[in-house]
Amino acid sequence: MLVVRNASAHDLDAILALAAGIGAGMTTLKPDRAALARRLDVVAASFAGTIAPHAADYLFVLEDAAAGRICGVSAIKAAVGLDEPFYNYRLSTSVHASPESGLVNRVQSLHLVHDLAGASELCSLYLHPDYRQGWNGRLLSKARLLFVAQFPALFAARIFAEMRGYQDAQGRSPFWDSVGRPFFRMDFHEADDLCGSGDRRFIEQLVPRLPLYTHLLGEAARAAIGRTHDDTVPARRMLEGEGLHFDGYVDIFDGGPVLQANVRDLRAVRASRVLPAVAATDGTADAPADAPADAPAVLVATTRRDAFRAVAVAADPRAPVLAPACLDALGCAPGAPLRVLALSAGGRP
Repeated sequence: MLVVRNASAHDLDAILALAAGIGAGMTTLKPDRAALARRLDVVAASFAGTIAPHAADYLFVLEDAAAGRICGVSAIKAAVGLDEPFYNYRLSTSVHASPESGLVNRVQSLHLVHDLAGASELCSLYLHPDYRQGWNGRLLSKARLLFVAQFPALFAARIFAEMRGYQDAQGRSPFWDSVGRPFFRMDFHEADDLCGSGDRRFIEQLVPRLPLYTHLLGEAARAAIGRTHDDTVPARRMLEGEGLHFDGYVDIFDGGPVLQANVRDLRAVRASRVLPAVAATDGTADAPADAPADAPAVLVATTRRDAFRAVAVAADPRAPVLAPACLDALGCAPGAPLRVLALSAGGRP
């Protein structure tokens, strides 16, 4: 059975190995041992509640207990842009008309903004290719939304996720080549690594504050604005199904879309319920998360901040019945409170 749980310092080597397999474009999860060790210290303080709320970083791992393997990670940062700048481009359209000639021209432009400062961020989502099947990706991504639903006071009113932007078959970012490279004078990977190290002030020092008119860019760069990396398309669809949407903000490096929502509008917040854990007594327990991907399924999560765990089972969301192995994976006893949500948006409440 796969279980999502709080990350700990003991997971450092496994998370480092996962980060090494991601490639360029995920600024929040770099294969840097020292940086990851520091992050895990912050993560421990976040789950323990011993750090300033805005500085909290909640990192989760997906564990295959039978194989003794960490196969995925995901995270939520309580707030961005308060201790260091956090920039995006905002896509805007203006209309210019000439009454005398009857001509109308719609012009798109990119504006450097920090509108998302103070918002919470869904980030660092990565699932090892060996596990990209069944419910695993949805469990890894959506379990953290149950954490938000259980502890909404820990997060800002607005939450967002930056999607990796489009790259071609050679790993080049056409948006970066047209928009970033002329100002930063470095390749995409260098800029991505520099930003991942926590140094973001170089952005405001090098990027002009005037609007960038997209019709002056090459066709490939224009097509990449708001386009998701091919590997990230499933993650985007998943988040859109949970209530996030694209509202014109894109990443300043690769042009990837930023999805956002009000926390109160997340499906996990609106539709999840807290129910007592019910244990099977006659061998009729619900199936674990290796059941067929199209089976009716439910997310089940504990309600403890310091020991959060979540699994997916084939079950009726109104009254899931859990096998002893499932209860063990959750670390709870019959009668303990569990937060329950249909795995897919089309499931029954």
